[in-house]
Amino acid sequence: MPSTADAVQQRLKELESHLEQENPVLLSAVQSFREIDEVAYATGILQTNQTFSSQIPWWPLISVLGTFSAGKSTFINHYLGEKLQRTGNQAVDDRFTVVVYSADPISHSLPGVSLDSDPRFPFYQMSRDIAHVDTAEDSGDGNRIDTYLQLKTCHSDRLRGKILIDSPGFDADAQRTTILRLTDHMIDLSDLVLVMFDARHPEPGAMRDTLKHLVRDTINRADSGKFLYILNQMDSAATEDNPEDVVAAWLRALGEAGLTAGRFYTVYSPDAGTTIADEHRRARFEKKRDEDLAEIYLRMERVEIERAYRIVAALRKTATDFTDGSMALLQQAKRRWRRRTLVTETILLALLAGAFMVWSLRAGHWHGLVYDPQWLDLFTTVSWGLWGLEGVIAVLVIGGHFTIRRLAALSVMPWLRKQVEKHNPPGDVIGAFQRNTRFWRTVLSGSPIGWSRRSRNTIDEVLQNCENYIQTLNERFTNPRGLPDKPRRGQSATENDSASA
Repeated sequence: MPSTADAVQQRLKELESHLEQENPVLLSAVQSFREIDEVAYATGILQTNQTFSSQIPWWPLISVLGTFSAGKSTFINHYLGEKLQRTGNQAVDDRFTVVVYSADPISHSLPGVSLDSDPRFPFYQMSRDIAHVDTAEDSGDGNRIDTYLQLKTCHSDRLRGKILIDSPGFDADAQRTTILRLTDHMIDLSDLVLVMFDARHPEPGAMRDTLKHLVRDTINRADSGKFLYILNQMDSAATEDNPEDVVAAWLRALGEAGLTAGRFYTVYSPDAGTTIADEHRRARFEKKRDEDLAEIYLRMERVEIERAYRIVAALRKTATDFTDGSMALLQQAKRRWRRRTLVTETILLALLAGAFMVWSLRAGHWHGLVYDPQWLDLFTTVSWGLWGLEGVIAVLVIGGHFTIRRLAALSVMPWLRKQVEKHNPPGDVIGAFQRNTRFWRTVLSGSPIGWSRRSRNTIDEVLQNCENYIQTLNERFTNPRGLPDKPRRGQSATENDSASA
């Protein structure tokens, strides 16, 4: 049976094999993750059964957020062409549903542990965070990951090569901390986020907390461009004397939440049972719906592009956080330990030397500059006496040294734990610090184990490669000079011309 370390390496090989034909740039990104892993193994930041590459999903990821009545499930069912998700005006599902493609035409629902234990999917090892949050809330749900997550399979061709997440109905007033934490985690991992609102509730001012979490907390993000804000079920406004007032009310509410620019879509399901009696109004509504749905679906189909840039950005962030976060904190902790050890030993030696001099002078042991106490004669009368005395002194000195080292390391731990909790650096900084302060590690070295000039150069090279990967992606998806497109790997010139057309 292979070890967990071997299993991790095997999964990386399988990922490399998959990306070799699909996207060579991402294949290079996996290899860069391997280089960071090797440095992290040497420094003790990572165990050999771990890898930084498992902290990001490698498949394109689309998330759908919204209130419980926003029509998220109906939208997903229409997009997939299958009635996969239950629908209704009330909350019908209180779990995050991760939808993936399957060759089996029959859909299957799998428990949350299937996501928690598979590094290919989002929410990998999320049970740890759930346990932490639930323990803080004293809810006792730490081991109940199935309460929050489920995996569903679907045979829709639109799911090939991507993952779709349907969130539970979002009500910021009633949701527990765990759901909010999972929502934030999902948003961070996603390449595209659809934020849906219900046009049937024309009083969005009553949903200030929801708007705050879904809008105000997202517009200032560096990746705010991945959010699409959608007013769903607009067919319900067709009976209004002035349906534009519904849209205006939502635009005002979003503006109050801070969203003053960006694309705002108005759609409803083509499968909706609502009929619009006025023919001209129906044509106008359908035209706007079809235009917006087409634009949304196009963004969903092109999510692979966002995925590629997101992974390179994650690689750069991992390398930067490892250097400026984990290693900087580990170096600072080791310097504190080293300084406290040496200062404590210096003070103790000075105190002992001072006490010895005071005692010996008062006892009259000194004859000029010669130390000649009578008690020393007891050891000189025995052949091994002086050697034994020196051995006892050496044992006391060495034992005192290691005791001071240990106490100094323990004194640094509370500060280090606070820093780790505050900054959340990647890897196990506390474990690496404990490794650096073991009794056989010298206190004179200022650099952590495994952190050498060569290690720094490796991380610098990864950061430089990130820029090269971005340039390669730009050349793959853009052509500002207007030169004739070159066939990509595995693509003929005719196919490439057709794709360009």
